[in-house]
Amino acid sequence: MEWVTTVSMWMIPSIIAIILIAGTVKKVPTYETFVEGAKEGVSMSFSIIPYLVGMLVAITVFRESGAMEFFISLIRPALEMAGIPADIVPLALIRPLSGTGALGMTSDLIATHGPDSFIGRLASTMQGSTDTTFYVLTVYFGAVGIRKMGDALKVGLLADLIGVFASIIIVSIVFL
Repeated sequence: MEWVTTVSMWMIPSIIAIILIAGTVKKVPTYETFVEGAKEGVSMSFSIIPYLVGMLVAITVFRESGAMEFFISLIRPALEMAGIPADIVPLALIRPLSGTGALGMTSDLIATHGPDSFIGRLASTMQGSTDTTFYVLTVYFGAVGIRKMGDALKVGLLADLIGVFASIIIVSIVFL
């Protein structure tokens, strides 16, 4: 397994070297091209900041207002009948909005229930089976100026919902 560590250490420097050598062979001004790309990256970063701030504010308001706890208390009886732990619902709701927030929730669930518990395994599987749909749409669509993202949003949220249910089913089958 030591060779895996060695290969992974040299992978990124090797790719960078290959790109630089290929650019030099093709007589591309590599440094100037790099600087131009960096300028575009900085300007793109400034253009997406309002979208990111808006999304983060919305997540914070939703969590801190008590709306999430209220919503969970409303659906708790249905969750219990279906055998779904209510502790996992905040993760399922936050994951499409924020990867960092979802990772924090996953860490809390694992710290509280343990990594080998049903909830710990379910949270880990759900973390890997869903995506940060709103973040992806906000950043990538905002960066290229696409304003109509309704269909992409529907498909992304449907994929997240399928990921949540698939996680519950698969973890229940494999670990219960």
